[in-house]
Amino acid sequence: MKLKEVDRTAMQAWSPAQQHPIYLATGTSAQQLDATFSTSASLEIFELDLSDPSLNMKSCATFSSSHRYHKLIWGPHSMTSGERVSGVLIAGGENGNVILYDPDKIIAGDTEVIIAQKDKHTGPVRALDVNMFQTNLVASGANESEIYIWDLNNFAMPMTPGVKTQPLEDISSIAWNRQVQHILASASPSGRATVWDLRKNEPIIKVSDHNNRMHCSGLAWHPDVATQMVLASEDDRLPVIQMWDLRFASSPLRVLESHTRGILAIAWSMADSELLLSCGKDAKILCSSPNTGEVLYELPTNTQWCFDIQWCPRNPAVLSAASFDGRISIYSIMGGSTDSLRQKQVDQLSSSFGNLDPFGTGQPLPPLQLPQQTVPQSVVLPLKKPPKWIQRPVGASFSFGGKLVTFENAKLQQQPGVQQQEQQHHHVYVSQVVTEKEFLARSNQLQEAVQSEGFVSYCQKKIDTAQADFEKNVWAFLKVNFEEDSRVKYLELLGYRKDDLRKKVNCAWNVKDHKQETEDLGSAKKTFNISVSGDVDGLITQALLTGNFESAVDLCLHDNRMADAIILAISGGQELLSRTQEKYFAKMQSKITRLITAVVTKNWKEIVQSCDLRNWREALAAVLTYARPDEFAALCDLLGNRLESEGDSLLQTQACLCYICAGNVEKLVACWTKAQDGNNPLSLQDLIEKVVILRKAVQLSQTVDPNVVGALLAEKMSQYANLLAAQGSIAAALTFLPANTNQPNIVLLRDRLCRARGDIPVGQEALKAQYERQPKGQAGPVVEQMQGPQAPSQQYYQQPLPVEPWQGAGPAELKKASLPSSEVLSLCFLSVLGPQNGWNDPPALNRAAKKKKVPSNFLPPVPITFPIMNPLADPQSQVQQPPAPAAPMGAPSFQPPHLPAGPAVLQGGYPTAPQPLGPCVGPPAASKPSTEGAPGAPIGNAIQHVQALPTEKITKKPIPEEHLVLKTTFEALIQRCLLSASDPQTKRKLDDANKRLEFLYDKLREQTLSPTIISGLHNIVKSIETRNYQEGLNIHTHIVSTSNFSETSAFMPVLKVVLTQANKLGV
Repeated sequence: MKLKEVDRTAMQAWSPAQQHPIYLATGTSAQQLDATFSTSASLEIFELDLSDPSLNMKSCATFSSSHRYHKLIWGPHSMTSGERVSGVLIAGGENGNVILYDPDKIIAGDTEVIIAQKDKHTGPVRALDVNMFQTNLVASGANESEIYIWDLNNFAMPMTPGVKTQPLEDISSIAWNRQVQHILASASPSGRATVWDLRKNEPIIKVSDHNNRMHCSGLAWHPDVATQMVLASEDDRLPVIQMWDLRFASSPLRVLESHTRGILAIAWSMADSELLLSCGKDAKILCSSPNTGEVLYELPTNTQWCFDIQWCPRNPAVLSAASFDGRISIYSIMGGSTDSLRQKQVDQLSSSFGNLDPFGTGQPLPPLQLPQQTVPQSVVLPLKKPPKWIQRPVGASFSFGGKLVTFENAKLQQQPGVQQQEQQHHHVYVSQVVTEKEFLARSNQLQEAVQSEGFVSYCQKKIDTAQADFEKNVWAFLKVNFEEDSRVKYLELLGYRKDDLRKKVNCAWNVKDHKQETEDLGSAKKTFNISVSGDVDGLITQALLTGNFESAVDLCLHDNRMADAIILAISGGQELLSRTQEKYFAKMQSKITRLITAVVTKNWKEIVQSCDLRNWREALAAVLTYARPDEFAALCDLLGNRLESEGDSLLQTQACLCYICAGNVEKLVACWTKAQDGNNPLSLQDLIEKVVILRKAVQLSQTVDPNVVGALLAEKMSQYANLLAAQGSIAAALTFLPANTNQPNIVLLRDRLCRARGDIPVGQEALKAQYERQPKGQAGPVVEQMQGPQAPSQQYYQQPLPVEPWQGAGPAELKKASLPSSEVLSLCFLSVLGPQNGWNDPPALNRAAKKKKVPSNFLPPVPITFPIMNPLADPQSQVQQPPAPAAPMGAPSFQPPHLPAGPAVLQGGYPTAPQPLGPCVGPPAASKPSTEGAPGAPIGNAIQHVQALPTEKITKKPIPEEHLVLKTTFEALIQRCLLSASDPQTKRKLDDANKRLEFLYDKLREQTLSPTIISGLHNIVKSIETRNYQEGLNIHTHIVSTSNFSETSAFMPVLKVVLTQANKLGV
């Protein structure tokens, strides 16, 4: 694609690769005249600015010269790293002179820009080249086989590579070897090329094609292979490029014949040896592969010849071409668009008229614009193969599962006689990267403990290795879950041991005083007086003698004789004892009164709610000692909640122990997450270890579903599985990933893990098999019917499956029938009158069939199903009767094996259109083909009297209250969509979906849906309430892919239609 252009008839030279910005030097070409026949000459320098979209190049300087040039090169000699322009411009003149220019002075505008010049050559200097290893050496070639080697540091006396070749002839091309610094090659128009060795100061080999004498116009060395070179032929009779290998110099190694006329110039890319430029008299500029001869790129040029082409040393994708029409064009081989070039032509045309009307009206014309609809966008394609400079030498990329994919394109040493493609060996390395070794080791230990069920030893090991006291306590509490008498062990961990308490009591008890009191009691056993006086003792005595315990207790309480009151209340019955205890607790106030109250009344919730949290251990110990099993977990959770809500971080962490006692995994995760740094993999490992052990303990002690996982725990498990997968433990990640959750990120992760392990995700294999069993073009469900007098019209779907017994759900059952091959089975399908033309319905029969005269004594044949179905006599009763219940989803339709499945006959299980009330099709002999009815419709005299099937009125059960929200939400969504929809087709779809959702409601009434599908439907309702229909569609996809197809096929497709329309309408 063309990037820039300069209107000059000139030779060209790019600035060296070290120079930035990029410059292009142009010198007026010798032996060429423009249309003005001007004989002046100039040396100009242009800057290449690719950020400028225009085609014009910025001219930096112009130097008027007295010479015209046959060759111009820009050497890197004396290059500097600063911003100033450096290097040396070397020009070959008409009169045998070699001139050195300072480009920095040219741009600065100095008048003395010539560094040195010599006219030692005979005739014009057509060949120049700079040694890339010693940049101060320049080779030049002219007439009479003259070749000089110039030292820019001592320009006065040039050297010669050896004795002139005979016969004397012009030197058209000269080039230094790209691999060996003392090797030089020269070529003459006669087709001979000479290779010089400057160390020996003589030619070492001469190359020419003896079979085809060609006119040599160009010479270039292979950038990578030292012994290979190419020669270009200018002769129209032999427009070829010959590739020579000096090791086999008897004939060309390869011949490129892409041009149809003589080749004028060639240039070999230093950045990619697979790119060889050539331009010829056929007005083509081709970029070819010298190894294969394939044309990789053809530049879009005009009909003019190009006499000089050069690669840009700094930007390998850019090249320049000088043509005989007085223009130097800058191209890119990476493709692009030519719209800017076309627009420039339009602007030039507009400017030619000076923006005025050429017909003399004097009115300004609007800017000329090309019609966009008629001009296609011109896109120039890039190379057929990527060039080497955009190939990465090395590369690395991380993939799922901790895999690191690396590659390297090592540049191998060229071997003689072997092509470069054969030498290149590209290797891609896939390695496993493990960055968290401690995390992985601890995860493996946890998996081993789970598999071997060695939970006690695992907890003990954690206790031994724990650094912090709190960590030891947590693991000690977890360990207790797997031991007998766990509550006693919990008390011991809280510091309450029965043996220690007994020792403390014995120490506080004075044994000697105890013996003295015993002796006193023994001596007091003497006769006593029963007093019935009027004092308190007498009144108590009278009450006891009469059996009035309540009055006696009241007198004792009044006299503050609490012990006597309690003892008497025990004898008075449980009710009196309870009232006495209440009065006692109300009257006595001490430090332990409330504790005693809780022990007696068993009201531990009051203690847990009201105790000082500094005594949380004592409260937990009391719960462990006295709480019933059914209230134990709730009390521990309550105490944990109080501790967690406190501002003290120490108390917040202690709440974890309460949750461990309660077996509340979700609360433990939430509490631990608040207290610890969850971003650290080892912190997450700490949490998962405790969670897994506690879940195992809860499963052993309580009857809970091990697959039930809360949202927070599912998130943590997902993070943990991600970490394991990143370390390469794919199988372990799958074991820790929650199984029964519909969270999209977990579903996606499970799918990636299964695919990384080479497994088909759960649920997709069955779904795939379900679809593979169905022939192409056939629908899924068999016959779908709805119960109830107000049910909409039935839907029928063709399902050609092997014949099996069809179990009907109505009072009459159609059993397996065997029919003679000569008879035709005619089944009568009922259809309740109602709205037709659903979005998925077949075309309805809207006109009556033709009537034919029927004899008055004609009796319809008895249907073959008569003994089985027992039709009623009253044909009109069918209108009031509901249709028969639907067959179980997924059951094959009843189809006799000898009947072909086709749309032309209404066969059992294969109706092609909803029919009017119950006409049955008779034998084919009784009917004639009709082109007016729909395929399979009743035609001719085959229409018989309606025969109704015996049915019973079925009362629908109510939808369970917990699932009623599904019906109300779906119906409300459909109503919103109907109000917003303006397209009649969309409204028909929504009406039909509203009817077909009755299948879902029937399954809800019968409670035949699995819990997974019910949970997914409730999640869809939540997404509808938040107007997040895309999430609802994702949940819908998950339900379909993970459930039985026959269980959801009746209602899930229409539910998807509703969600899609809601998302589209934005209701």
